[in-house]
Amino acid sequence: MREDIVTVVVREFEPERDKEAVEVLEKTCEVGPSGKMSLFTDLLGDPLCRVRHSPSFFMLVAETCGPLSQIVGVVRGCIKTVTCGKKPHRSPSGAKQYTPIYTKLAYLLGLRVSPAYRRMGIGLTLVQKMEEWFRSKGAEYSYIATDSDNEASISLFTLRSGYTKFRTPSILVHPVFAHRFPLHHRTVRLLRLSPSDAELLYRRRLSTTEFFPRDIGSILHNPLSLGTYLALPSDYPWTGLDSFLAEPPASWAVLSVWNCKALFRLEVRGAGKWRRWLSKATRAIDKALPCLRIPSVPDVFRPFGMYLMYGIEGEGKEAAEMVRVLCRQVHNLAREGGCAAVAAEVAAEEPLRKGIPYWRRMSCAEDLWCVKRLAEEYSDGAVGDWTKAAPGKSIFVDPREF
Repeated sequence: MREDIVTVVVREFEPERDKEAVEVLEKTCEVGPSGKMSLFTDLLGDPLCRVRHSPSFFMLVAETCGPLSQIVGVVRGCIKTVTCGKKPHRSPSGAKQYTPIYTKLAYLLGLRVSPAYRRMGIGLTLVQKMEEWFRSKGAEYSYIATDSDNEASISLFTLRSGYTKFRTPSILVHPVFAHRFPLHHRTVRLLRLSPSDAELLYRRRLSTTEFFPRDIGSILHNPLSLGTYLALPSDYPWTGLDSFLAEPPASWAVLSVWNCKALFRLEVRGAGKWRRWLSKATRAIDKALPCLRIPSVPDVFRPFGMYLMYGIEGEGKEAAEMVRVLCRQVHNLAREGGCAAVAAEVAAEEPLRKGIPYWRRMSCAEDLWCVKRLAEEYSDGAVGDWTKAAPGKSIFVDPREF
């Protein structure tokens, strides 16, 4: 089909009118490379599932004109307020403290163009139209996430759309085994925090962390957030969060759990028969002899669900080991919830990542985040142009956008 005879109109997504056509487009775009395994996503009939829990969201479709019009492209976007830096100040006692610097950040995701209509500028037009909506809502920055080896996507955003490579977090994925992990630990005990206590703890400890969402309370009170767990030394006298914040133990760790399974399912396709047979055999042995705790491979060759660990924080020399105990708790929760995997996304230099178990073949060592400044002025001169800021050791990954 020739580019000069194709007329495309970009408009807002209309659920009743466009839902089925978008589902067809998504399936058309998810064609993996021949002879290789690929990961496919099922949005469970809700094209907006990955943005609808954000404070503000939008979706656009590209539709051809004429009597046989069809949707040939889609893109989603959402906006929230996050931490982009911090500025120092002195407490009444004279101690140096920091307060967060916030900015209005847009996230562009789910860009798809039908294979038959690629290289016609439709993807670029969708990006530009979405950025117009971002600016109309007062967003100062926009960012995207893509695979570090997706050359087409990187070229579109960095060479044609003005984005710059910004951060390279890692997505760490661990399978859910047929057996449970024992949670009894001689020196560590776990507590479940209420959403209100979790919010207070996160605001006190993570509010100056890059990408920390100012509406963290909305996340923690969302039904998809399955709980926040705090790991403490077993001999620490817990009397409540206030006393913990006033006098924390030498080592502690915390994380929260998000139910991705309720939003979408994943599926690995393209695996050979021998690989499927081997994974099935490991599961059979693990179920028959759970006492051996064999690392079995879950059935990821059919649609499966996943839990995400977010808000991972802690301090002290035992913090990483405490994170490991927390990850076992999440594994058991995912097993009870019928999931096949648990995941976490952390900064490249995150000190606690050594406590997060993962399988290399299931993980992504480098997820590329690219950013673009949309506003002419900065919300706070103390941070300047965030796109040029050096990376910190940690980032906060919003589970609503995973």
